[in-house]
Amino acid sequence: MNAEQVVEKILSQAGAKAESILSEAQKKADAQKVQLETELVEFNKKTEEMAKAAGEDKFQRMLAGARMSNAKKVLSAKVAILNDVFTKAKEAVSKLPDEQYLSLMTALMKQAVETGDEEVIVGKHESRINEAFVKKINGELSAGFKGNLRLSDKRADITGGFILSRGKVQINASSDVLVDRLREAMQIELANELF
Repeated sequence: MNAEQVVEKILSQAGAKAESILSEAQKKADAQKVQLETELVEFNKKTEEMAKAAGEDKFQRMLAGARMSNAKKVLSAKVAILNDVFTKAKEAVSKLPDEQYLSLMTALMKQAVETGDEEVIVGKHESRINEAFVKKINGELSAGFKGNLRLSDKRADITGGFILSRGKVQINASSDVLVDRLREAMQIELANELF
């Protein structure tokens, strides 16, 4: 074999080897491409699932926030309605006709009297509970009471009713306090009936 044939044989073997290496590299590249495409599809699928879950979570949080906001508004409206009802009840007590108002005050005063020598304090604008009314109550107090109730010169900041005072002890039977106590007792029941 001459030099030319040797070179040709080497080149031929190198070409075959290069072709084999190139073919092997192409197969590996194709396999890697298929694997990358599969991984990309899986990645996209997982990303989409995560985005959907995050979106659903955000939607649920927004929905919960909206529900809470609506519940607060409804509760606020209910409280406003109840406040209005009890404000009107206080006004209704003070606007009762004289006979009904004094009948109510008579019953309350007889129930509130502890010894019969208390001082009766009325509101600044009270005109129906007067000396004659207190004298009438003194005459109606049952046995065991002194019957020495007296109308105070002091006036309280109340809209109706009275305060019985004896020393440091006071019994507040003002319409404000009575309606507030009634409110405490009836609030749940009224809320259920109204709403």
